[in-house]
Amino acid sequence: MRIAVREVGEGALLVEYPGASEESANRAAIAAARRLSARAGVLDAIPGARTLYLAVEDRLDRPALEDELASDAGAAAPGRAVRVPVRYGGELGPDLAELARARGMTPEELARRHAAGSYRVAFLGFAPGFAYCVGLPEELAAPRLATPRTRVPAGTLAIGGSYTGIYPSETPGGWRLIGRSPARLFDPTADPPTLFLPGDSATFESAGPEVAAAPSLERPAVVYPEGAVAIFRVATPGLFTSLQGAPRHGRGGYGVPAGGAMDLPLLAEGNALVGNAENAVALEITLQGPELLALANCRAAAAGCLEIEKNGSREPPGEPFEIASGDRLSLGRVTKGVRAYFCVEGGLAVASVAWQTHRLGKEDTIHRSLSPDAGARSRSRLPAGAPDGVVRVRLGPQEDRFTERSHRAFFEGSWRVSASSDRRGVRLAGEPLEHSGSAEVAPEGTALGAIQVPADGQPIVLGPDRPVTGGYAKIATVIAEDWPLVAQTAPGAFLRFRRA
Repeated sequence: MRIAVREVGEGALLVEYPGASEESANRAAIAAARRLSARAGVLDAIPGARTLYLAVEDRLDRPALEDELASDAGAAAPGRAVRVPVRYGGELGPDLAELARARGMTPEELARRHAAGSYRVAFLGFAPGFAYCVGLPEELAAPRLATPRTRVPAGTLAIGGSYTGIYPSETPGGWRLIGRSPARLFDPTADPPTLFLPGDSATFESAGPEVAAAPSLERPAVVYPEGAVAIFRVATPGLFTSLQGAPRHGRGGYGVPAGGAMDLPLLAEGNALVGNAENAVALEITLQGPELLALANCRAAAAGCLEIEKNGSREPPGEPFEIASGDRLSLGRVTKGVRAYFCVEGGLAVASVAWQTHRLGKEDTIHRSLSPDAGARSRSRLPAGAPDGVVRVRLGPQEDRFTERSHRAFFEGSWRVSASSDRRGVRLAGEPLEHSGSAEVAPEGTALGAIQVPADGQPIVLGPDRPVTGGYAKIATVIAEDWPLVAQTAPGAFLRFRRA
């Protein structure tokens, strides 16, 4: 089987299988992902519908990797057989009756045909544990909603285009809802943490009312690394405060994004002030920070333009200061940009079950780490960037999906940052970009800074918590050096793009 390898971002490769059918390409991608997941220099291997996305280190021997892929592009061995009970229709599947009516069927007949299908997990994405299952009978395929729902309950069985799958957690979603399952699709304490893996076969078994309507979602016990010490209690959590350090790769195949700080250079600057390793975990503060009660003595510093008060007295940002048990800290407004980092000597600890970004809540406890890396001086790596809100990009990977007019509009226009932006993506508003065909592509792995353009023509710059696979055409990708500029551009401000 022929392969083609494209660079879609720094440290991001997309392996394609030209001329192969979607099923053959997907099976080859799954097989390669299984082989490469433990290979030195490969950080993540994520199958898509007909591609393989690889996050790689600089030291990787790329020619050797390409030779290896070309010489062994066979299909994966069969996966496991997973059976899942499902209750169809009613309040649990509000779209079932409408879909059945449009096809001249009764809801019971549609449910029977769906349950009789033979399904295979092609890839995971959108959310941790969300399995895209192929094999849906052609007559049951249904387009996604034009306007996605703001809330889809955990455990909901759905149809999206030619795929079917179950929402592992409560999220927004645009698929057609036909039932509910009590199966728990993602459990960070399990090995593997997902019910489904790429290559597995899936059977949906129609069940009666005796089956629970929703999955068990009890929070697992929170376990911190040995030696971690409780250091703060959260009195008020701020607008969006989370624990962030370096990206944590290796989980993309489960649908879990690598995450990491939105502005790694600024995190490094803060850690340097207290003698930490450059990517030691710290509090990432978005626009408005939390109020904390100190539970132990420590030394801390903030990087970025952050208002800080200790027991009612101002502390200057950019300088280390001492904190005693019982002190009250107010980490207030970010007065320039969007994000600041509050770093504690030794770094903060992340719980073993924290596979995703955890937004701090009231009464949460923050722990300090006693990692062996503490004390290793970091380097301040402020981004060079381009001036005046100009962000450099590389075209692709689907620049050919846009009209010439759209290319001109993309580079000549100014793009306003939307208030609905978050760590998943920075949403932009401006002259809508026109696609030369469909806005959708076969879902594939996504890179940090990829600029996807949905059917409404408004770009979204994908962030650290992005869906690991996405099905919208991407016109360009922000270069890594300029990503912090995107991360720090406030809602209402403007960005412009130019070719790197």
